[in-house]
Amino acid sequence: MQGTVKFYNDSKGYGFITDDETKTDYFVHSSGVKGKIRNNDKVTFEVGEGKKGPMAVDVQLAQ
Repeated sequence: MQGTVKFYNDSKGYGFITDDETKTDYFVHSSGVKGKIRNNDKVTFEVGEGKKGPMAVDVQLAQ
């Protein structure tokens, strides 16, 4: 999937990514991020199951 980082707090290690197609927001934790991401970055990701529902995993900057 492709999306945009809506919000990411590097010091706290979490944020949200908005799916470009469905406009759904997914929680993302630093454990699911490959590399560094910042607000408004274009990313690719998969959706996995977190403790509180669906969350973004395997997040990386879009090529």
